[in-house]
Amino acid sequence: MGWRLSLGLAALPATLMTIGGILVPETPSSLIERGLTERGRKVLERIRGTENVSAEYQDMVEASEFAKSIKHPFRNILQRRNRPQLIMAIFMPTFQILTGINSILFYAPVLFQSMGFAANASLYSSALTGAVLASSTLISIAAVDRLGRRALLISGGITMITCQVIVAIILGIKLGTAGELSKGYSIIVVIVICLFVLAFGWSWGPLGWTVPSEIFPLETRSAGQSITVAVNLLFTFIIAQSFLYLLCHLKFGIFLFFAGWVTVMTIFVLLFLPETKNVPIEEMILLWQKHWFWKRIMPQESVINGS
Repeated sequence: MGWRLSLGLAALPATLMTIGGILVPETPSSLIERGLTERGRKVLERIRGTENVSAEYQDMVEASEFAKSIKHPFRNILQRRNRPQLIMAIFMPTFQILTGINSILFYAPVLFQSMGFAANASLYSSALTGAVLASSTLISIAAVDRLGRRALLISGGITMITCQVIVAIILGIKLGTAGELSKGYSIIVVIVICLFVLAFGWSWGPLGWTVPSEIFPLETRSAGQSITVAVNLLFTFIIAQSFLYLLCHLKFGIFLFFAGWVTVMTIFVLLFLPETKNVPIEEMILLWQKHWFWKRIMPQESVINGS
């Protein structure tokens, strides 16, 4: 009954996703690109809450016409003017997996058992972390358009680093001397891991997908999203296959390993990711042209034409 119940319960989120897909409206860009211009304008007016959308609507029409003229999006995305978006399409999903979240969720029972938890306790802890992850996404939904993408990514990164270091210290000291965790320290470890999952849920979990979906112009969007998904699945496979080996050899150091990567990705966001909040796709290129680093990568003719 155990595996039947587990597989059966997966039908619930699948059903919710299907209903959500039916209820989600078409985007103005998609409607315009398919020739449904009037419907696209009406949706844009409803989103903006005003009929004064002529300038933005015209930008969408021009971007759609230009996108249709591009015959080879994968070849186009390799051009120098698309270099910042390509790098984000590779690094954002890579960093998302290197937080270590999949290792904790996939191997939570094994991980908790290695800390001295009983079999049932490790399963309950695994269910708890999954519930925390699902609920924490609501924080991101409520705050992402108020605080911005960078603020959530950086705050989530700092929180995850802190949690992983705390867990590593506790396991390194207590498991190294006693061989098992006391009840009090076990509770602390579970709480800190749940806080780590909570931080991931408001930051790199949803935003690892949100940011790549916002930065590509229409002519390279299909190629960019394909690269994002492919890189995410590739590193999911790599970490899933290597986690147990790393756990056996690094022991508590596995948390320091992932904390190091979270440090790198937090610095990456701080230095190289511009804020994409409230920036239309058609104007996204201006962010790269004004950024302190990416403006050196963008070709001069692109900067001149886009400004």
